[in-house]
Amino acid sequence: MSKKERGMLIGSIGAGKSTLARALLGYEAKAIKTQSLTYEDWLVDTPGEYTENPMYYKNIMATSLEVSHVLFIQDATKKKTVFPPGFSTGLNKLPIGVVTKADADRADISRAIEKLKRVIPKGPIVITSAQKREGLDFIRDLVSCTSLKDMRNYVEKQKSEALIFNETLYK
Repeated sequence: MSKKERGMLIGSIGAGKSTLARALLGYEAKAIKTQSLTYEDWLVDTPGEYTENPMYYKNIMATSLEVSHVLFIQDATKKKTVFPPGFSTGLNKLPIGVVTKADADRADISRAIEKLKRVIPKGPIVITSAQKREGLDFIRDLVSCTSLKDMRNYVEKQKSEALIFNETLYK
């Protein structure tokens, strides 16, 4: 990854953003409550409050100026999403949908994917488990891509059920 590629993780409180970030950076995947923006290497971790409270959307917008990709995190164990429909289109960055906690007993991966498809009308969705270190290489590789076309080509070459490219608008 070059210095200019950087991903920002956004999602609800407890969605697994920090655990995922730690796993992506090679640390032990354990939960840590993020109190403020955390910059480490190529990742920016955000507090869940930034996404859950629209008053903080300006913080997401400002921080997005410092990154090339935004990772929209959807917990597979949650029935709700905190993202408004089409939220990714309001940020002029490459979107990556990430389903977290795919290995949890209560995980509903199909529901999580459908929630992300409403948020990201066009872009990749990765199914992950930070604990089992599954899907992490896909995220690293996608953050290295510099266009949606590159991301689509990458997804098509992988032929993995843990990686899809969504091109449906609010389906």
